[in-house]
Amino acid sequence: MTGKGRELANMMERRKVDILCVQETKWKGSKARWIRGGFKLFYHGVNRRRNGIGVILKKQYVKSVLEVKRVSDRVMIVKLEIGGVMMNVVSAYAPQVGRAMAEKEDFWSKLDEVMNSVPKGQKMVIGADFNGHVGEGNSRDEEVMGRYCVKERNEGGQMIVDFAKRMDMAVVNMYFKKREEHRVTYRLHPMEKS
Repeated sequence: MTGKGRELANMMERRKVDILCVQETKWKGSKARWIRGGFKLFYHGVNRRRNGIGVILKKQYVKSVLEVKRVSDRVMIVKLEIGGVMMNVVSAYAPQVGRAMAEKEDFWSKLDEVMNSVPKGQKMVIGADFNGHVGEGNSRDEEVMGRYCVKERNEGGQMIVDFAKRMDMAVVNMYFKKREEHRVTYRLHPMEKS
């Protein structure tokens, strides 16, 4: 995130984004700070080398913040009241492939707790990097995902699908057909082995 505040603010202005969840900020601390262009970043991190999450709000929504709950360096929730509607914005960053199962289970447990803490009737949005492939097709999982996925389902992808089922939610970016270069957000360098 260091040095990216201006770039993010410009993108948010250009694309008319009022609220943005960010992951892998790599900032230490539990703070809020203004970034360029009238945007405020609420963030949490414990290590400058890994993890860290945040939620960036356009200036007009900052006064609507009722609560910021920083659960871990992988899960946080910002509660806002916008026009009489309670809105909960969750930023989450799941452990990557290769991390210990205990770390993954801890992440999903904390995320479940946050989700279950939101009263029924309040709006909820999750902006997350779940670090998984839910796999091509959607047989047996049509209720939570579309069919426009990529690759084989991996362990992280199964955790995403299980979470969506538990929370009665959907993996929405799988409902829309995208060009191949927009379907994967991370690729190995040609010299690296998978």
